Amino acid sequence: MKSVLYLLTTLIVMGLAFWAYRENYRTQATISEMSNVQRQIGGLREDLGVLRAEWAYLNRPDRLRELVNLNFSRLKLVPFTADQFVDVGQVAFPPPVQPKADGGDPADQVPRPAWYPPRRPKESTP
Repeated sequence: MKSVLYLLTTLIVMGLAFWAYRENYRTQATISEMSNVQRQIGGLREDLGVLRAEWAYLNRPDRLRELVNLNFSRLKLVPFTADQFVDVGQVAFPPPVQPKADGGDPADQVPRPAWYPPRRPKESTP
């Protein structure tokens, strides 16, 4: 009986050692993968910083002013003036959509641009 108990204990210890060995390597692989991801994130943050610096450099007011002056004949860009702004009450909004008499969807009555895909007919459920 003792020998069976010793054999069983030895097998359990060997099984636990094998499990711990596998978990150790799986943990090391996960840590390595995490460090690779962290390295990628760091590289992407550096790239983002470079892109933001380039964007700030390209959007300098003096550079944009020079571009506007060079292309004034085509763009005709001028500074904003106070008389270009209007009160909200002066904006012509479209009239509100009235629902159909048969209780249909008001969205079906809104005019659509010619390039917009046609509406699909609604399927009736029995």
